[in-house]
Amino acid sequence: MSKLEVIATSTFGLEAVVKREVESLGYPILSSENGKITYMTDERGVVRSNLWLRCADRVLIKLAEFHAKTFEELFQQVKAIAWEQWFTFDSRIVVTGTSVKSQLHSVPGCQSIGKKAIIERLAETYAVSEFPETGAEFVVKLTLLKDRVTVTLDTSGAGLHKRGYRVKNVPAPIKETLAAGLLYLSVWRKDKPLTDPFCGSGTIAIEAALMARNIAPGVSRNFAAENWECIPKKLWKEERRRAFAAIDYDTELNILGTDIDKRAIFAARENAIEAGVEDSIKFKVMNAQSVELRGNYGVLVTNPPYGERIGDKAKLGKLYDMLAKKQHANPTWSIYVITADKSFEETFGNAARRRKLFNGMIETCYYQNPGIKPVKRVK
Repeated sequence: MSKLEVIATSTFGLEAVVKREVESLGYPILSSENGKITYMTDERGVVRSNLWLRCADRVLIKLAEFHAKTFEELFQQVKAIAWEQWFTFDSRIVVTGTSVKSQLHSVPGCQSIGKKAIIERLAETYAVSEFPETGAEFVVKLTLLKDRVTVTLDTSGAGLHKRGYRVKNVPAPIKETLAAGLLYLSVWRKDKPLTDPFCGSGTIAIEAALMARNIAPGVSRNFAAENWECIPKKLWKEERRRAFAAIDYDTELNILGTDIDKRAIFAARENAIEAGVEDSIKFKVMNAQSVELRGNYGVLVTNPPYGERIGDKAKLGKLYDMLAKKQHANPTWSIYVITADKSFEETFGNAARRRKLFNGMIETCYYQNPGIKPVKRVK
């Protein structure tokens, strides 16, 4: 196995959660920055990261980092990378890029130079002049920030939020990776009741069930690196086998998702069936006002409608007031709400904690309101 420097990219605001996830897999952290966690692992670790990380966006292999202010510097240093360790002569190579505050500000120009450098290196290695590009696809990313270039390979392909279970959708769904992050940031654990009164297509409830059942979020989907010769296919088979063996089928769960829209509940049920957790969640067509917070020390985590999804501010105020009254009537329950509406606290009251998060391109705030904690018995 080779020692690899790997980057797990993250939604801004979830870096600490992704860092904990990486640490729980047993890999040492090298650095934690805005939007990315860098750590050391090997080929098996790349496989496990893709299968198990619930909140990361992508898993990238870091190949090089250097300064470049001219296209010639970029060309020579990209060419110096041992691409033949990764690519075969028929690999399909796609070069993407970003540039922020760098002298090489033309992204298309950087992509063209990067691809040219890779091809020239491979041409010299394999002693060929033409490349059919009929083999496995490799996506190379050149990230330029203040003239510093980071070169990575994308092992994930489609983003890690693409679990594969979303067969039915509703307007403005929350990303699966963000939903998992909301649960990690709450006090919910699998032995507690969980309710989402605005469940939409069921993402928060489904992610909770996957976590509680210890189902690897990527176990039923494919990844770009599965087609690479440089990462043995047996690793994918072995790690998937281990993931299936680790599933907890026995724990009793109390997860409820409700929505006033019948179509949303139909979509949620279909998605839960696809995710294999339909027996772990109760979905009901119900007005949020009618939802009862039963039991003690439960957790409500929700992404309520806001903006164009609901209309005027008065309706939003009534919605937040309803949530506040529910917590007042059930003080052991914890209420966690993510919304882009900055007027939330005007009606609900001041939250104990706030965290800025992004739902896609939308800036939101995660308002965290833990309930009364259980009294610890003195032995």
